[in-house]
Amino acid sequence: MLGSAAAKLGQTLLVLLIVSVASFAFLKLAPGDPVSIMLGSDFSQGAYDQLVHDLGLDRPMAVQYWHWLAAFVKGDWGTSYITSQDIFELAVMQALPVTLTLAALSLLVALVIGIPAGVLAALHRNSWVDVAATALAIGGNAFPSFYLGIILIWVFGVGLGWFPTLGFVAPWEDFWQGLWHLVLPAITLGAWYVGLIARITRSSLLEVLGQPYIQAARARGEPGWRVVWVHGMRNVLMPLVTVIGLQLGGMLRGAVMTEVVFALPGLGMMVTTAVLNREYIVVQAGIMLTGLLFVVVNLAVDQTYQFLDPRLRRRT
Repeated sequence: MLGSAAAKLGQTLLVLLIVSVASFAFLKLAPGDPVSIMLGSDFSQGAYDQLVHDLGLDRPMAVQYWHWLAAFVKGDWGTSYITSQDIFELAVMQALPVTLTLAALSLLVALVIGIPAGVLAALHRNSWVDVAATALAIGGNAFPSFYLGIILIWVFGVGLGWFPTLGFVAPWEDFWQGLWHLVLPAITLGAWYVGLIARITRSSLLEVLGQPYIQAARARGEPGWRVVWVHGMRNVLMPLVTVIGLQLGGMLRGAVMTEVVFALPGLGMMVTTAVLNREYIVVQAGIMLTGLLFVVVNLAVDQTYQFLDPRLRRRT
């Protein structure tokens, strides 16, 4: 058990190290000069050279990376050139909770709609219910998140006036107002995953329902709901959790466009604004934080496998 945990920790650190090297190297090659941004439009060559030296940008690339990594591990992520705000506070304390809240609510929307739709499609195979669920799945996959977001804003925000179109209210400060502001963004981001979850649930449940233990449960006279939701879904959860874990990274990518469309102050908006302002140090913090989220999600999925399938649990 300890050996497995140490191996996973080593893999995690290796992945983060590779991400840090790649992001640092590529962002150094990106166009734009942070020194010019910090000095403004009117500066002397002497002031420019002095700031380059103070920032350590005249050192070899490997030395710059080492100093940046050592400071990053300690929580010193630097300061924004534009707002003079501490980047750690900006990314972790302000932007990250917004993105995690949006992703969690979007995943909840996808599960609440996708799983029942997939179950109904499997139980009524080749019927109008199956066709409707398939159409829902294809429709959810067909709309890009930014386009669906604009349509929802136009119809339910501007046209009907049911939901706010822009802005963010933290649910931990005002729960109902926060949910009200996140309804349209959550539907926008979760729509694609509704179709994915519905398709996976349908195909997996159709395979499971043909297994002998399902026939035995029916022969014992167990209620239909118990056969499906207890015996059947127990084995559907494994592939479903796998797909959800793999696609959560895509949800984080989709959150970038969703946050921009709805003006949500999350990681996506932070990175987008930093790219436009050529604040690559902020972009690098966003990349590292996103990479860390990927790793945490993968570790959580691995632990979920052991919880769902007792055969995977190692005896101690």
